[in-house]
Amino acid sequence: MQSFPGFASAALSLSIGLSFVSGASAEPKAEVAAATSAWGQALADPERVSSLYSDGAVLWGTLSPTIRSGRAAVQDYFAGVAKALPDFKVTFGDQLIRVYGNAAVNSGYYTFSWVKDGETKSLPARYSFTYVKDGDRWLLVDHHSSALPSPPK
Repeated sequence: MQSFPGFASAALSLSIGLSFVSGASAEPKAEVAAATSAWGQALADPERVSSLYSDGAVLWGTLSPTIRSGRAAVQDYFAGVAKALPDFKVTFGDQLIRVYGNAAVNSGYYTFSWVKDGETKSLPARYSFTYVKDGDRWLLVDHHSSALPSPPK
């Protein structure tokens, strides 16, 4: 096998550099996962959940026939949900988090549950959360959610 001077050290540098990049991307992904978890924990409190959105955020809610724009409109949406669906909760399924510098996208599915007339109801849905890093916080700037369609027959 022919030897190329400097090739081994270049390959080592490349390997170390890739390891550093891989390790560096794990932290922002964990931060986005934590921001998503905080959203789920705040869901029943319209003021708290809306504080996780940017001022100009856009929300296309699972139960909304209209798109909402701005933090006040987001809070109004969640206030209506909280009033209509007592004990409203969410459970997350698989999540696919991608980070692009100071922006991130988390796509996946979740299941909402609530109590109506003493019976627990549920609604499986899919979502896309788009975040932008603002200082040390990841804020939602775009959130789309829709009920999972029935499988084709």
